[in-house]
Amino acid sequence: MNLAETIASDLLEIGAVTLSPNEPFTWASGLKSPIYCDNRLTISYPIIRTRIAKGIADIIREKYPDTEVIAGTATAGIPHAAWIADELKLPLIYVRTKPKDHGTGQQIEGRLIKDQKVVLIDDLISTGGSVIQAVKAARNEGADVLGVVGIFSYELESSITNFAEINTKFDTLTNYSTLIKVAKEQDKINATEKILLEKWRVNPNNW
Repeated sequence: MNLAETIASDLLEIGAVTLSPNEPFTWASGLKSPIYCDNRLTISYPIIRTRIAKGIADIIREKYPDTEVIAGTATAGIPHAAWIADELKLPLIYVRTKPKDHGTGQQIEGRLIKDQKVVLIDDLISTGGSVIQAVKAARNEGADVLGVVGIFSYELESSITNFAEINTKFDTLTNYSTLIKVAKEQDKINATEKILLEKWRVNPNNW
């Protein structure tokens, strides 16, 4: 298996991803989904979290070699960002979901110097909404955000559109298509379920 398939297999193995095409989950947004992803579980598995950190670090070395600071999105991106920053020997910051309501009211924790080149780390990209807000917050405080790197993407068309609107690139270690492929190979889903899961990615709002 390549790294994307290995990470997908890891997520399935530890139950970070649950597939239920016949009894879909309901997201906070109200969207019906045949998949539930909780990548926070990965922090409890040293071998897997190390594989994730090294994999994302390699993406940053290849695609964002000028990176000066690693930023984690609160809260799920913070531990991964810390391990990645350690792997790359770079400074770490994190972005709060909203500014503090006391003190100086900052939204960035850690030392950020104006115009420093930053890559943001998140655990999961669905529509991109939350991490896009983090990108905007970092830019508002002077960061030159080069891109976003995460563990897993649902590959929703809305995420591509939303990142394009803020002129930001994003990458993930693995994605929905790879996960479905691996799940079928491991007999975690059957052929009919695989078709249902593929249909959802193409048109999640009418699934």
